[in-house]
Amino acid sequence: MLLKPVVFLALLVEATLAGPSRFPKYPVDLKFDELPDPRKVWAGEPGSREEGLGRLVLLTDDLIRTTAAQQIQTGQRVGLNWELTKLEYPSFGREPFQHKFVPILGGDAIDDLYTMNPQQSSQWDGLRHWSMVEDEDSDRRVFYGGITKEEIINGTTDRIGINYWAEEGINGRGVLIDYVSWAEEQGIEYDAFSTHPIPLKDILHIAECSNITFQRGDILLVRSGMTKMWEEEMDLAAKIAYSKSPQPRHVGVEATMDVVRWLWDAGFAAVAGDSVSFEVWPPSGEFSLHDYILAGWGMPLGEMFDLERLAEVCKEQNRWTFFFTSAPFNMPGGVSSSPNAQAIF
Repeated sequence: MLLKPVVFLALLVEATLAGPSRFPKYPVDLKFDELPDPRKVWAGEPGSREEGLGRLVLLTDDLIRTTAAQQIQTGQRVGLNWELTKLEYPSFGREPFQHKFVPILGGDAIDDLYTMNPQQSSQWDGLRHWSMVEDEDSDRRVFYGGITKEEIINGTTDRIGINYWAEEGINGRGVLIDYVSWAEEQGIEYDAFSTHPIPLKDILHIAECSNITFQRGDILLVRSGMTKMWEEEMDLAAKIAYSKSPQPRHVGVEATMDVVRWLWDAGFAAVAGDSVSFEVWPPSGEFSLHDYILAGWGMPLGEMFDLERLAEVCKEQNRWTFFFTSAPFNMPGGVSSSPNAQAIF
């Protein structure tokens, strides 16, 4: 629904008074083509809850209450977290996961010691993870809200840290787009560790076949088959070669302006997938979806979620929507987090 001119003008005036590239409140009612600058949908005062939540402001109390009542029918739960040990051989120079047992009290009790980079397994990319070029004629890069890497690294502020998401969690209606099963039905073969793009037209077709009507606040999950291929088809040599590649390749959603516009106008609160990068990597165009999703809109972006059992349960119940829950780390100023996610049917 298009806004009346007077309402749209009022929003523009408010944004101007709040400062360049910043809305006083997240512009949930504006369509993509109505945004003054679709690359910079920055809302709230610096350091505020509004800024820290970003796109998650779509997940209101009323929405969560009604969604839970509609989606939780059988009580069946499915964990969406891949094993912390995977990827055993991560890419981009990341350190592999380490786990140690630490006896205390003379061995009468035992603690764990985890050494981990959340980006090495199932994770949410937080708003401090990805920056974008501030302006087309500038090389300066900024994160959501205009924060710089220096402000993040020096540790003097927790602005846009993962802790803002932890305070309320990430909860709402999850929707699964099972590209793997659809591609098999269509006779489409592809390598999950290649630049195979998942086109928007196929996503929309799968949604139609699955009786999915997208709603504001949905949490989009896209199953591409990467975790399945890692576990079932890649031998040790292939995993090591992947981890050492200077330019890793992954299947993912195509990075086009049509996808960008659709993600905004469909009203998603968060997006995630089972691939390393959610979007096809490396991007073939002039921009990355990360630029818009994270640095531009403040939208959580999940990667390497384990969607295998979820796909099975969706088929068994013949429904591809469910109640989604996630409890990110409560780490002040944190960059990323294991999702600690579940689907509840």
